[in-house]
Amino acid sequence: MAKSTSIKTRSESFFTEIGDMALFSGRFFKEVFSQPFEFKELLRQSYNIGNRSLLLVGVTGFILGLVFTLQSRPTLMEFGAESWMPSMVGISIVREIGPVIIALICAGRIGSGIGAELGSMRVTEQIDAMEVSGNNPFKYLVVTRILATTLMLPLLIIMGDVIALFGSAIIENLKGHVSYMLYFNQVFDALSFSDIIPATVKSVFFGFAIGLVGCYKGYNCSKGTVGVGEASNSAVVYTSMLLFVIDFIAVFVTDIFFEI
Repeated sequence: MAKSTSIKTRSESFFTEIGDMALFSGRFFKEVFSQPFEFKELLRQSYNIGNRSLLLVGVTGFILGLVFTLQSRPTLMEFGAESWMPSMVGISIVREIGPVIIALICAGRIGSGIGAELGSMRVTEQIDAMEVSGNNPFKYLVVTRILATTLMLPLLIIMGDVIALFGSAIIENLKGHVSYMLYFNQVFDALSFSDIIPATVKSVFFGFAIGLVGCYKGYNCSKGTVGVGEASNSAVVYTSMLLFVIDFIAVFVTDIFFEI
């Protein structure tokens, strides 16, 4: 009996949080089109999110290209199909592996940072002070951060994909004696707009999800300083789950669209 009550309580809490997050996102769409527009804060957040993530995304993308090529090459060699390596790696990274892996890395880096930052402002009553002084903290703190992550994540993913392909090209040049020009010619011949456009659109939703969950957890933080750690941790967990859901929906819709 106690176990069923616990499951019921957790289920109610889960669906309540989904409803609260939906209301939070509805408020975002309402505030984003209302004045005043915080362009200066938006630029500052975009710079912070993009600039501070460049090194992490670059290293992740480079290692991703190296490892993926090293792991795939022996299998293709068994079938005498190593000439397909550039095409396979290019399509795999641009379509799926690059956006998902880099989005997960950014969820840990950006989502936890936003959750901890806004959570600290909530427990130290800085957000309450902004409300009392007549300012709109939601507009200044939340809208700018969600827009910044939505705008910057596609750029970070594109950069990560390029670096991953460069890492793969290095392995092919060393092990397969394939020139860089030939490698990238084969990659670009294999890619089409049906590969690039869905991946780019998907990355926009990834960025929105990271910003939304991080801001929601931090803005509604409670339980004092302990709640800051919980907000930061839960922002990463919820965002990671949401990214996989978005990815599944995007792949499903893309498959139906291009079948038609």
